[in-house]
Amino acid sequence: MTTDPEESADRRRPRLRVAAAAAALTLVAPLAACGSGGDGGTPTINLYYPPEQNLQKVVDDCTAQAQGRYKIVYRVLPRQADDQRVQLVRRLAAQDSGMDVLGLDVTWTQEFASADWIREWTGQDKAEVEQGTLTGPLDTARYEGKLYAAPKNTNVQLLWYRTDLVSQPPKTWDEMISAAQQLKQQGKPYQVLTMGAQYEGLVVLYNTLAESAGGKILSDDGKKAVMDSGTVQALDQLKKFATSGVTSPSFSNATEDPVRLEFQSGSGAFQVNWPFVYPAMQEANPDLAKKVKWARVPGIDANTPGKVTIGGVNMAVSTYSKHPTESFEAARCIRNAKNQKFSAVNDGVPPTIEQVYDDPEMAKAYPMKDTILAELRAPAVRPLTPAYQSISTVMSAILSPPSGIRPEQTANELRDAIADALESKGVLP
Repeated sequence: MTTDPEESADRRRPRLRVAAAAAALTLVAPLAACGSGGDGGTPTINLYYPPEQNLQKVVDDCTAQAQGRYKIVYRVLPRQADDQRVQLVRRLAAQDSGMDVLGLDVTWTQEFASADWIREWTGQDKAEVEQGTLTGPLDTARYEGKLYAAPKNTNVQLLWYRTDLVSQPPKTWDEMISAAQQLKQQGKPYQVLTMGAQYEGLVVLYNTLAESAGGKILSDDGKKAVMDSGTVQALDQLKKFATSGVTSPSFSNATEDPVRLEFQSGSGAFQVNWPFVYPAMQEANPDLAKKVKWARVPGIDANTPGKVTIGGVNMAVSTYSKHPTESFEAARCIRNAKNQKFSAVNDGVPPTIEQVYDDPEMAKAYPMKDTILAELRAPAVRPLTPAYQSISTVMSAILSPPSGIRPEQTANELRDAIADALESKGVLP
């Protein structure tokens, strides 16, 4: 998701979570709820959503489409994901009726649903959302088999590579490491640049490797830590990469934008990062941009394409909204095919509705759209559980630094820590 790395699902997470929702009420400062038109006038549907530069145009169009039955007001959440989540959690814990439609990171949907803060999508609302929406994003919007959100946009990382250094993109991480080592021996730019700092970006990298190896971090019902042989293989691959001599010296502290800048400066041969790097590189270093192409992120096995972790934003309706019918309608409008195409072309957020990728206007804005869609048709989804925030925190701590991984021992540590996190099922920052 996103042209700004801090807006994606690879964003930083809070360090600690508290288990009991009731505890939130002691943390909540008095909050001035924004009115929802409860005085008998035209209802106001308050949309709390991350910053998106041209979303106001979509909001205005959907308000006009309502023909006076309600108006939508875009309440811009903070840019940082941690701050977004804190604001939403505290206001929902206080049962704030001034919140109607919520833009949730894909990793929050189950947590908010388990806390009874968002409403289930049913009937025609549900049918409309599910029609034509990619399976991976839909999976992130469900909890216990029920739909609790409508996927608005998604995202996947791609492999970006220098065509003046590499004739064909590698199919596996081992192939990429070997190619980089050969470039290093030849005195050419060689580094494989990606995110390895102790934050969500490292969890995304590991989840991609684990899913590509066919591994399971959690059981299918999300209630038990598994950490099977595939996840151990992924740990081995991550350690091999971190100690191969082809990473940046700053790998264990690297986040999205510094990775982009390092590749943009010309020191890397490969970059695994989100599509926001493409327009940024064209503007900052157009000569280098002409030499850069994209491909699917490498897999573990040459005969099995990699599975890449998805990000994105899901739209949910607050349990405490005074206008749920209008809120569901507003959310459907904001994320419909027409508006998803507009947001993709103007704000760089990949659609969740598959048919949008076929629109001719997408080709110019997204020359890599076919590669994105190929990854989205068989993606990796982060562990689906209300306790994901806690799991992410402990995973990033145990995986950092990647060079210190001891596959079997680290897998056991992760299994125990994840089991503990599942027991707490924290819903608060």
